[in-house]
Amino acid sequence: MRTAAALLGVSDDTLRRAVAKGELAAAKDVGGRLQISGADLITYAEERDSAVPQGGTASSARNRLVGLVTDVRTDTVMAQVQMRCGPHLITSLMSADSARELGLRRGVLAAAVVKSTTVVVESVGDLA
Repeated sequence: MRTAAALLGVSDDTLRRAVAKGELAAAKDVGGRLQISGADLITYAEERDSAVPQGGTASSARNRLVGLVTDVRTDTVMAQVQMRCGPHLITSLMSADSARELGLRRGVLAAAVVKSTTVVVESVGDLA
């Protein structure tokens, strides 16, 4: 349960409530602990994502991470913007003008949109 919650950036209690409401399938293991399959966790996450309004403009980028700006460091030319998107810390480099025009500062809700032709995927083991 803890690993599943961490993957979604929510608390264990949030997932327990989802199980109790029938929004998320889970089974008890031999020790009586709730276990959630990876496939069920994906379905739950996709249903939650579709309930969040995406806003913004049309885009071909499919990797959109909504989060809070945690830090903005600028000089005369460039800005380094950090965001907390669920359990992930995202860092972006952009022009200082862009950061100002977007109104980026600590606490602002923003979306990190990633468009890349190369994404490396690594196997990290089981969910359990």
